[in-house]
Amino acid sequence: MKRPLSIRARFLLVSLIVVPLALALAALFMTSIFSSNLEGRLEDELKGHINTIAGSIRVSADGGLEHPLGLMDRRFSQAYSGLYWQIGDPPQPALYRSESLWDTSLPRPADLPDDGAVHRYVANGPENTRLIVLERQIMVSAPSGLKPVQISVAIDTKALDDASRGFTLEILPYLAGLAAFLIGASLVQVVYGLKPLADLTKGLDRIRERHSGRLIGALPAEFVPVEQAVNRLLETQAQSLSKARARAGDLAHGLKTPLTVLSNDALTLHERGHQDLAEEIEQLVQLMRGHVEHELARSRIVTNADMRQTDANVETIIGQIVKTLQRTPKAEALEWQVDINAPPDVPVDAQDLRELIGNLTENAVKWAVGQVSITWKDGRLIVADDGPGVDPEKIRSMTERGVRLDSQTPGSGFGLSIVQEICEVYGLVLSIENRQGSGLMTTVLFKEIATNYPGN
Repeated sequence: MKRPLSIRARFLLVSLIVVPLALALAALFMTSIFSSNLEGRLEDELKGHINTIAGSIRVSADGGLEHPLGLMDRRFSQAYSGLYWQIGDPPQPALYRSESLWDTSLPRPADLPDDGAVHRYVANGPENTRLIVLERQIMVSAPSGLKPVQISVAIDTKALDDASRGFTLEILPYLAGLAAFLIGASLVQVVYGLKPLADLTKGLDRIRERHSGRLIGALPAEFVPVEQAVNRLLETQAQSLSKARARAGDLAHGLKTPLTVLSNDALTLHERGHQDLAEEIEQLVQLMRGHVEHELARSRIVTNADMRQTDANVETIIGQIVKTLQRTPKAEALEWQVDINAPPDVPVDAQDLRELIGNLTENAVKWAVGQVSITWKDGRLIVADDGPGVDPEKIRSMTERGVRLDSQTPGSGFGLSIVQEICEVYGLVLSIENRQGSGLMTTVLFKEIATNYPGN
């Protein structure tokens, strides 16, 4: 299943989309405002020209219009300059025109109202230009009475378009810088805002690595319910595990007393000459004791690696086991070779590692003739003896529950099966092979640790 995007990636992706889009809309909005304001100023300028033209209109004695004078803007005298005027009456709308119109005239919509107000419309101008035209009809005194006069003033929109385009190009670098700043600020906000999640993850990692048994640290108020819930869950889990181990231990210890009584009864039967019955009871007692010890050992093994209470120190546990076994009659007579090369704390519960190394070492002591060696190197634990070894065809079956290759030697046959179960819980690799010469060598590979050694 494909893993979804992280929260940081989602926030960054949203910023990369939303910030440029918002700034693009802002650019359009600002350009529109700029264009509207500039167009308003141009229209005010055109209205001023209309008023100037209206003030300079004169009517001759025969009732005809005279050419207006006093128009000072030089653009009116330059051909196709972009600023134009035109006056006339209803029969002749283009009676007089500015020199800038040259041989053209300003078009007038047929449906334009003659109410004396200034009307605005857009028309095509000289050389395929686009014009904003303001037109007003005024009434002037003539010998025959009031005479309607139409005044039109127009300006090319090219100047407006160029100004709007220039304004947009000028603000683009600033908008790009603002976009970079906002995206960077969003990233900082995400990193800072999600820092409590990173702290929470570190706290959970510390619990998983058994460096802490609770979530501790100053978390924001929003995470207090999560912290309390996790701590309650950890406490409940620890209590349940402790109770389960205690019950298994009580059950196992409760069965040991009846088994001891049965064993004594078997001795009594031996003394009275009931050899067959006594041997049968002894075999049953031994089998039941093996099962009890096995279940007692299993009750102490965690169900998964993340439930371990602490990490374990290899050197300390090996030292404790060797010191204890050397007090037994068999181990006391053996030569011990212990070589531990820079042992780390391994991610295995101390009790489980003690059970694992203890079973391997006890098995080596059981079969050793004169020597037992324990070695830790490059993430590998090696326990070896100089005993008779094992038939290669039977090595695979040694880790099966209750399998004993020699029924004459004391033992339950569950030791190596317990070791195998511990290895499965923690992802360790167990291998058993005969040594060159004589003896058996058992190797446990701690994969996570071995990968950190050069050459592995």
